[in-house]
Amino acid sequence: MPPNPRAMDTYRQDERLGHKLLTPEERIRLLKPYLPPAPSRSRSRSRTGSTKAREEKKARLGVRRFLRRQYHVLVFATIHIFFSVYIRLRQAYNAVVNRIYSIYYHHHRTPELIRRDVKALRRLPKHLSVILSLEDQRHSGAGLERLINEVTDVAAWCASSGIPQLSIYEKTGILKGYLKDTHEAVSQKLHFYFGPNCPSMSLGAPHVPALESSVSAENGADVSISSGSGSGSDEDECEPRQHISILLISAEDGRDSMVDLTKTLAEMSQRKKLNAADITTELVDAELNESVMTEPDLLILFAPHVELAGYPPWQIRLTEIFNVRDNQGVGYQVFYRGLRKFAQAQMRKGR
Repeated sequence: MPPNPRAMDTYRQDERLGHKLLTPEERIRLLKPYLPPAPSRSRSRSRTGSTKAREEKKARLGVRRFLRRQYHVLVFATIHIFFSVYIRLRQAYNAVVNRIYSIYYHHHRTPELIRRDVKALRRLPKHLSVILSLEDQRHSGAGLERLINEVTDVAAWCASSGIPQLSIYEKTGILKGYLKDTHEAVSQKLHFYFGPNCPSMSLGAPHVPALESSVSAENGADVSISSGSGSGSDEDECEPRQHISILLISAEDGRDSMVDLTKTLAEMSQRKKLNAADITTELVDAELNESVMTEPDLLILFAPHVELAGYPPWQIRLTEIFNVRDNQGVGYQVFYRGLRKFAQAQMRKGR
């Protein structure tokens, strides 16, 4: 309602006189028409009731939310317990199976026993590849020594089985810096296995000259670089029964090599040294086989699960990959089971 001019003049005059003109009751009576209506009891009661209802509803939702959370925790704990028991039982079963294999198929560092094991297999891989890992990433002497021992064991098993080519993948590439020490260790292990009638061996890496040797009965390993001839006399040299080639590869020989090859082919194409139509899959395959290695027939992992860890991807397009679940460490039983699985596999070549 619009203000009354007379009432406004009276209120202002009373304000100028310090509220001495009007009594409090008169001031209230003067301002009452302009004040909002007072809330009724029914409205206040309804507001109070709605507030209480909201609080009760919130309390019920809090209880439901708590019960739902406890239910989810119970389901998660049940699933966790179930899978924990399953994994423990699976690990125990695989440990027992691996132990039985290791006892029954123990090589006793005797090539004749290894040849007897693989004799019943209808085929063997011509190129075998394995993945090893450096457990101590600080590159301490103990971890490196263990890695070299694993290399020598796998090389001896391959030489005893008649596998002519072995490639060993280790992600960091630390073995390439100890090529001569690794070569000497492998030569000693082969001499320990075969004695005087030891196979010749070459050890190398991509873009690194290979160390070749033939082992004599009296003087141990005679080493030459990229020649394959021993330094001893013909009378001291034993006639090697076979030759095994060992190649050390690392993560830098994988995707990095493919990237470098792609850049090289692109630059040659831009400079008109190579036609774009000549860049085919066969050309890439031939270049990678020459610069890194040929494709292995079988890849054995000694890890408890399949983890390629940056292994060169181009070289394993048609490779059989084998690992033993929950296995720990490099063992002959895993090596032999991989060969047996390869012998039983059907090579369909993607068909």
